[in-house]
Order: sequence, then C-alpha cells, then structure tokens
Amino acid sequence: MITQERSLRRSSGGLKKPSRKKRLYDKGSQPVNTKLGSKRSARTVRVTGGSIKQRLFQAAAVNVYNPETKKYAVAKIKTVSNNPANRYFTRANIITRGAILDTELGKAKVTNRPGQDGVINAVMIKQ
Repeated sequence: MITQERSLRRSSGGLKKPSRKKRLYDKGSQPVNTKLGSKRSARTVRVTGGSIKQRLFQAAAVNVYNPETKKYAVAKIKTVSNNPANRYFTRANIITRGAILDTELGKAKVTNRPGQDGVINAVMIKQ
C-alpha cells in the first residue's frame, strides 16, 4: 500500500522505531499521468471524505477558453510543446496542470488537473 508518511530514517541514517501502524487516512495513490491519445473513459475513484475524483488516462481533445472573444471551444491536441512540471513529460506527451499544448486553434495552457478532474481545460496564450 502506498502511504504518505515521514521517512523511517533519522538524519544520521539510523532507523526510527515506528510510533504506530499505517492508517487508512494515510493512504496515497500512484500519480495519473494523463497522456495524449485516443480518449479512454475516466475512472471514478472515491477519496477521503466521500468526494469523487475522475482519473483521466488519455485524451485527444481540450476545452479551450479564448479570453479575447470570451468563448469556449473544443480543440484537438496536436502535441505537448512544454511541460514545466518535468522536462521528460514533454517528450512523453504527458499532460499536467501548467503544460503548454499545441492545439489546432493555437497554443493553450492547461488550467486544471486532468488526472483528478476527468477533463482538460486550457486558456489560449497570446503569441
């Protein structure tokens, strides 16, 4: 089980004795690296507090907002042109929040977290 807890090592390198066992609320999960590709249906996951997250694995389209015309449009994604989260994500076409996408309407910046929202929303960038 993946948990989000402190290291069991001391600063000197020695082992700390665990004060308690793992708890359900410590549970974490693998990151969902949303890739560019044909749409795969989002999987629904229940999280702490009864909330629901939609895991989006692959997507080919993005909801683009144009601030000049104040309109939304669905655009096809050509490629991930830059991803400041990780330079290797750019090569692998992995989409995260803040990624710059090259769409058929132009360049757009992702404003939401697709691995947790189930859709990709973006804003057009002036060039």
